[in-house]
Amino acid sequence: MAHTPSVDANYRFIAASQEVNARIQQRQQALALYVTLVVSLLAALVALKPGDAAGTAVPVEWLMLGFPTAAVCLAFLNYKAERAITNLRRFLSALEQLDQAHERLPSYNTHAQWALGANHARRFHDYAAAVLVAGGNAVGLGAALKIYPQRLAEAPWTLGLAVALSVAAVAVLLLSPRWGFTPE
Repeated sequence: MAHTPSVDANYRFIAASQEVNARIQQRQQALALYVTLVVSLLAALVALKPGDAAGTAVPVEWLMLGFPTAAVCLAFLNYKAERAITNLRRFLSALEQLDQAHERLPSYNTHAQWALGANHARRFHDYAAAVLVAGGNAVGLGAALKIYPQRLAEAPWTLGLAVALSVAAVAVLLLSPRWGFTPE
């Protein structure tokens, strides 16, 4: 008597496919979270604009570092999601090859024409994220420089660190396609 597995390949395929969709949705949610953080930081910079009251020291250096910190977090979350999607698509590819099914049926994760087309379409998320990070940091750091020029002149290291982290985040977002799934 042949032993049948308690969980068949169809169920595993469906579960992994749903997990891929959940990871793609997480990438979208991370992007929305990033936009929310940047807008909140901008609002804080403007709301805490120095007024006529003497002695009120706004922690602008720390607020300014919030922009690249949010960008780096987005880059890390994007990388994590991309690695998870890649791993799941490799698993799906293995399932699609059971009993040489990929030779008889179109295979989304095994045939390059389908897999690479999906990758190219998903890259627009990476481009959008990179543009948002570059723009968000340019606007945020520019606003900080415009509103608090004297404070930032006293601590130039914060601006240098903020720019370096922002550039690193954009680079990671633009390089993320290299870590994506490619059929074997």
